[in-house]
Amino acid sequence: MIKVYGIKNCDSVKKALKFLKKNNIEYELFDFKTEQLPCTKIDEWSKKVDTKTLFNARSTTYRNLKLKELNLDETGQKEWLCKENLLIKRPVIEFKNELLVGFNEEIYKRSFS
Repeated sequence: MIKVYGIKNCDSVKKALKFLKKNNIEYELFDFKTEQLPCTKIDEWSKKVDTKTLFNARSTTYRNLKLKELNLDETGQKEWLCKENLLIKRPVIEFKNELLVGFNEEIYKRSFS
């Protein structure tokens, strides 16, 4: 089964879930607001996509924590992703042995057809 990581009220997550429902694709949602993602999962994802892809430097959380001032390298970004899951770019979708980060309808069409 496909696992979707994100938060229910995120526009990108809403678009992804709508796409999956419309295409009758079963999924399970892991909500960052109600569950803490283990660092081991972030390490696992970092082997498939680079940390820069996972790290959402455009989020409200990023701005509120004033992380731009820290000029984080990849290690620093990974540490913050472990501490604050809302810094993870959403949605993250795991299926088969693939990982998709963010919503892109064209990529979803290719990946799920």
